[in-house]
Amino acid sequence: MTAVLDFADVTIRRGQATLLDRVSWRVEEKDRWVILGPNGAGKTTLLQVASAQIHPTAGVAGILDEVLGTVDVFELRPRIGLTSAALAERVPRGERVHDVVVSASYGVVGRWREAYDDLDHERAAQLLTEVGAVHLVDRTFGTLSEGERKRVQIARALMADPELLLLDEPAAGLDLGGREDLVSTLSVLAADPGSPATVLVSHHVEEIPPGFTHALLLRAGRVVASGALEDVITETNLAATFGMPLVLSHEDGRWSARRRTRHR
Repeated sequence: MTAVLDFADVTIRRGQATLLDRVSWRVEEKDRWVILGPNGAGKTTLLQVASAQIHPTAGVAGILDEVLGTVDVFELRPRIGLTSAALAERVPRGERVHDVVVSASYGVVGRWREAYDDLDHERAAQLLTEVGAVHLVDRTFGTLSEGERKRVQIARALMADPELLLLDEPAAGLDLGGREDLVSTLSVLAADPGSPATVLVSHHVEEIPPGFTHALLLRAGRVVASGALEDVITETNLAATFGMPLVLSHEDGRWSARRRTRHR
C-alpha cells in the first residue's frame, strides 16, 4: 500500500505553546480516517500540516510522496482537496454555485477571466449531482443554507480530482437534519473505490460516517490512540481523549456517546 500521508514525530510550536507533540501517523490510499478530540487538541493544526499550509517545527511530514520543506507547496497543494471554515469565508457570496465548484480547476476562489472547457463544466455538474446539490447550480453561494454550502464545498474539493481529501469539521453549524444529510453524503463517498483517501476532523463520534475505516484521537496535541476504527473508538480511549467517563454505543453503523452518570 502507498501512503498519502506519512508523519514521523511531527511537532508544531508557537512561542511557548506546543500545538502538536511528536505525532506519527500514516494514511494509505484507500483509508477513510476520522480525527477526534476536544477543542484545542490540535486537530485543525494537524490538518493544516496535511494540507501543506504550515511546516512542522520538528519531525518529518510526508505528503503524497513529497516531504514538506523540500517541495514547492504551490505544486503540492492542488493535489489536495480541502474544505474548511476559513476557505468558505473566502468564497464571494455573490458567486454562482457552478462557478464556486468549477473555479477549483485553477485553484482560485472567485471566478475572474479563466477559461474552462466542456469537460470542466461537465465534471462540476457531475460532482454537484453526486453530493446532492445539482439543484443549487444557479443559486449564489450567499443564499445557501449552511448544509447546502457544505455540500458545495465538498464538490469543489473534489473538482481537481485530488489524491487526498481533507474535511475540517464539515458538520459544524449544521442542525440535526443537515448533519444527517452530510453524514449520508460522506458515507456514499467513502464507499466509492474511486474516491481519494479521506480525512475528516470532528468533535463528535455521531458524525463518523459508515464506511470510515480508521480513527486518530488527539488530546493536548498528543496521540491518545490511532488505528482501525473498531479498535480505537472505545469507551476507555474516548474517556482519555475527552477527560470524562463515557458510555459508547454502536448501532446500524453509527456511533453515539454520552457522559456516564453516577448513581447514588
